[in-house]
Amino acid sequence: MRVLITGGAGYIGSSVAWMFIDRGHEVTIIDNLKTGKKRNIPVKSKFINCDISNLKMLKKSLKENYDVVLHFAALINNQESIKKKKEYFDNNYNKSKIFLKFCNEKGIKNFIFSSSAAVYGSSNKCVHEKSKTNPLAPYGKSKLKFEKYLEKFKSEINYVILRYFNVVGVEKKMRCGFEIKKNKSLFNNLCSSALNKKNFKIFGNDFNTKDGTAVRDFIYISDLSEVHYSFAKILTKKNINSVFNCGYGKGYSVKNITSKFNQYLNKKIKFVYNERRKNDIGYSVADNKKLKKYHDFKNIKSKLSLMINSSYRWYKKINT
Repeated sequence: MRVLITGGAGYIGSSVAWMFIDRGHEVTIIDNLKTGKKRNIPVKSKFINCDISNLKMLKKSLKENYDVVLHFAALINNQESIKKKKEYFDNNYNKSKIFLKFCNEKGIKNFIFSSSAAVYGSSNKCVHEKSKTNPLAPYGKSKLKFEKYLEKFKSEINYVILRYFNVVGVEKKMRCGFEIKKNKSLFNNLCSSALNKKNFKIFGNDFNTKDGTAVRDFIYISDLSEVHYSFAKILTKKNINSVFNCGYGKGYSVKNITSKFNQYLNKKIKFVYNERRKNDIGYSVADNKKLKKYHDFKNIKSKLSLMINSSYRWYKKINT
């Protein structure tokens, strides 16, 4: 296959790009390197340093036909989006609209969109693809708005929308991974506490959960990359035009994950409770039955220990 990947210098995009390269496919990456890092980009890929809304550059650089486009380029910090609402809608919605129109005019027929479980907001049970959407912050709202825009192209573009739950861990060969400095994710913060022997802050112990801390569904980055790879192959053979949750369907509380870090890393991370943050989601767990109909998800489900250990190894690699 010949694939085009936006945001291919980022955490998830680069992991997916490496998987396609390793399996002998031709990969072109578009990234403006605003948040991604050039070191993440596979050497054998074609790289274009370009914003996805720069039509002049896109038309000049993308002369080939592509079997599938995987669209990752976006701003992704839920808390940051509250302060930068305009910037998030401009990047995640307006620029994505421009890029999708370009793809359609170019005759690209297959499109995979990187969305988020943030479109659901908070719930007290597993959410399925037809569950009510109620994003709490501009990040989730911008993702949902583009989902709805993409759906208007269903007669022209064969698409898959993947709603990620919490993506963690590092690509199996440790060639690319999450950024450290600006990353405020749970796993990144726990890695920091473990390495630097600092107290870990748990935001909120008054959620409607068993231990009062927020509950999340985690998915290993390499498993998620497999999902993208599988759908890219399916799209070239079959019309789908649908939404899929990407998670394991199992929730862990923040307090529980902290104890798992101590267990698997043989550490003694101490935690302190802070007030919950604005628009924090209390419970977010996937119903992934629909995904399992298309993808043999059960066989690639990775253990929590692998997710934690790979995250910590990467954090140490970048910081030492």
